[in-house]
Amino acid sequence: MTFPDITPDLKAKMPQLRGRLLANQSLAELTWFRVGGPAQVLFTPADEDDLAYFLKHLPKELPVYVVGVGSNLIVRDGGISGVVIRLAPRAFGETSAVGDTVTAGAAALDKRVAETAAAANIAGMEFLFGIPGTIGGALRMNAGANGGETKDILIEATGIGRDGARHTFTNADMKFVYRNSGVDPSIIFTSAKFRGTIASPEAIRARMNEVQIHRETAQPIREKTGGSTFKNPPGNSAWKLIDAAGCRGLKVGGAQVSEMHCNFLINTGNATGHDIETLGETVRERVKANSGIELHWEIKRIGVERG
Repeated sequence: MTFPDITPDLKAKMPQLRGRLLANQSLAELTWFRVGGPAQVLFTPADEDDLAYFLKHLPKELPVYVVGVGSNLIVRDGGISGVVIRLAPRAFGETSAVGDTVTAGAAALDKRVAETAAAANIAGMEFLFGIPGTIGGALRMNAGANGGETKDILIEATGIGRDGARHTFTNADMKFVYRNSGVDPSIIFTSAKFRGTIASPEAIRARMNEVQIHRETAQPIREKTGGSTFKNPPGNSAWKLIDAAGCRGLKVGGAQVSEMHCNFLINTGNATGHDIETLGETVRERVKANSGIELHWEIKRIGVERG
C-alpha cells in the first residue's frame, strides 16, 4: 500500500526545515517485530528547534505519531496515514550526569541512561538497564522493570506541543500511573532529568548484573519480539494467566507466544502485523474465558489494516 506523496507540499510550507522528510517510508525495519506497512511521511528532525518549527507549520488535520526504537510497537500492515516522527540518537540521544542527577535526550536508550548513572556512582536507575526502549517511551509509558519505574526517578521532562511551543513537566505534572502517563498525547518529549542517590560503584554494578541476568534467563531477547505484551492485572501476573489458559507456544501464522516467557509474542520469521495482533487478541479471549480477567495491551498498536 502506498499513500499520496505530500512531502512536496510540506516542504513548500516549511522553507526553513532542516530535518529529513521521506514519503512512503517502510517502518518494518524500525520495529523489533520487523513487521508493518509504510509511513505516509517519516520525519527525522535535525534538533529540538527543527521539531518545534515542523510541528508549528504542520497542517492540523494531519495525525502525528512518534516512534522510538520500536521495541514496544506493532505497526499494522496497511501502514500509517499522516506523519511519523522519529527522533534520531544523534540529535536527541545525549546523556550526562552531574552530582546525583542524569539528563538525557528522549532518543537515548534506557540502557545508556543506566550506564551513565553507574559511571557517575548514581544508584536508583539500574532498572532502566533491563528496558529495551528509549527515554521518550519511558516517559510516555512510565516504563518499569525489576521493581523500579520511571516515576520513581523523574525530576522533570521537556516536550514540544502540536503548536510548536515548549513545555516542562514536573513529576506531578506527568500524572504517572501504571504503564502510562497523563500528559496530552500530542506532546512529543525531547528530554528528561532524573535523580538517584550516590552509592558505591560495586553495589550499582551488582544490581545491573542482576537485571541483565534476569533478562537473559527469563526473556526471549534474541527473538523478534516487542517485550511485555500485556499489562499485569492488579495482584496478578499476565504470563501466569496466559500459561493457565493454555497459550504457551500458541501460533497464528508466523507469530507465536514465546515458550520461554508467555507474555512475549515473537515473529518466528514470516509473521505479519495482522498475525501478531490476531495472536494477541486470541490470547486475550482465552484468558478471559479461562479466568474471567481481561488483559490490556501494553504494546502500542498503530496504523491501519491492509485493505
